[in-house]
Amino acid sequence: MRADTDKWWKTSVIYQIYPRSFYDSNGDGIGDLQGITEKLDYLQELGVDAVWLSPVYRSPQDDNGYDISDYQDIDPIFGSLEDMDRLIGEAKKRGIRIIMDLVLNHTSDEHPWFREAKKSKDNPYHDFYVWRDGEEGVYPNELKSAFCGPAWEWVPELGQYYLHQFSVKQPDLNWENPKLRKAIYEMINWWIDRGVGGFRLDVIDLIGKETDKMIMAEGKMLHPYLQEMSKETFQKADLVTVGEAWSATPERAMKYSNPDGSELSMVFQFEHILLDQQPGKEKWDLMDLPFVEFKKVFSKWQTSLYNKGWNSLFLSNHDLPRSVSRFGDDGKYRKESAKMLATMIHGMQGTPYIYQGEELGMTNVQFDIEDYRDIELLNVYKERIEAGYTEEEVMRSIYAKGRDNARTPMQWNESANAGFTSGTPWIRCNPNYTMINAEEELVDQDSIFHYYRKLVKLRKTEPILTEGRYIPILEEDENIFAYIRESEEEKLLVLCNFRGKEAVYDLPRLWEGQEVLISNYHEEGAFGVLRPYEAKMVIIRKGE
Repeated sequence: MRADTDKWWKTSVIYQIYPRSFYDSNGDGIGDLQGITEKLDYLQELGVDAVWLSPVYRSPQDDNGYDISDYQDIDPIFGSLEDMDRLIGEAKKRGIRIIMDLVLNHTSDEHPWFREAKKSKDNPYHDFYVWRDGEEGVYPNELKSAFCGPAWEWVPELGQYYLHQFSVKQPDLNWENPKLRKAIYEMINWWIDRGVGGFRLDVIDLIGKETDKMIMAEGKMLHPYLQEMSKETFQKADLVTVGEAWSATPERAMKYSNPDGSELSMVFQFEHILLDQQPGKEKWDLMDLPFVEFKKVFSKWQTSLYNKGWNSLFLSNHDLPRSVSRFGDDGKYRKESAKMLATMIHGMQGTPYIYQGEELGMTNVQFDIEDYRDIELLNVYKERIEAGYTEEEVMRSIYAKGRDNARTPMQWNESANAGFTSGTPWIRCNPNYTMINAEEELVDQDSIFHYYRKLVKLRKTEPILTEGRYIPILEEDENIFAYIRESEEEKLLVLCNFRGKEAVYDLPRLWEGQEVLISNYHEEGAFGVLRPYEAKMVIIRKGE
């Protein structure tokens, strides 16, 4: 059975931009929409089909734009609606679609809806949010905010608490209210009419929350809400939609990404992302990556969703540390391991996502605490120091997992501030920008950038990458991640050494001497041995 390949996003690669850190066109130290427009030729050269923008809506920026005060306007720090229209138009000329980040679980407390909601219990907008009666200091239940502390905030003039699963300035929306849902659908259709190519839906698995039962993710109304939203909005255009779903399992993902198009195109699931933290603890509680388990998680998702759903393929985003620092070697073997990780991801079935700078092999940073900007990171520093952790322990966790690792400015060239801004950047640049930057990598044909270009191109030229069945091999190997993709016409072998030393493997000789589609070493090595962080794709074309 051939996969349904009529959807453009099945053969596409999507590039994520964190706008405030991408390129600053006006010297205020913050990246903007005009800056993205100026860099579209760079993205076109990379070959990507779509660009997902982290939120650029009007916002007080308490949580870097994920606290929206107006869904139908652009925050002045990023530009204007005219700048947005120009970006959509210029991207379209280059065959690139613009994907907006929809935050539908909560708004800013400065959104007009919430300002009205606080006026009285009888206000028509009051029921747009989640409220509970109570008395000050006695919380409605034990729910905690993801950003530390209780998930409830007291409003004395109403004698009520409102729910906020994130910052206190991010009150949760009440999806049980049909008037709220109608307002959201009208807003989404307004953006569709402006020409956007799709949406990434922030923490979408939380909108069906059953607050009094303390069920936040995957509430019983989640999928009915998604089906209603899809019918009223997404199905009206040829869009890609991807939901952020930390609670997703393969069974749940089959509902989200049902090939009948009733909900979303795909989801981001994070099972592989949670493996290098101590079980039952927080992400700051570090442990070594259980490599065999890491492989099994990827393999489970690949085999479970085959012909039943669709995978998102990623190792990095704006909330995660840099992949080469986390899963590779950002020192001696930075280039090799960055290319290896890209090979592993781009060989699988699904839609690959490249996070800005990943195609350059950008790395984590180690700043002093005062140089960090992320609200989550600063809260956890304070909380853990107060709880008795040593400074060294806390900083080690922040160096490994802090979100600001991914948010340092894009490294364009070796001039001041990495060529990102002529002003003072909103957050410090990674000092290694003189060694790692786009200008240098564009010239060097052996660079990580050009390796990504080849991988992106292969997705267009090799149908097996879209359609082929995934077969895991060498599953218990502690060093090598290997799998086969198989279609009626071809077989593709992907071999990735995750170690900075040689790794030996035992595979049938039929793979020896076959066509190498891509490799991160120039000279072909000995069959049965992978050099440090070596990766390659080998193809057998049946009937040749």
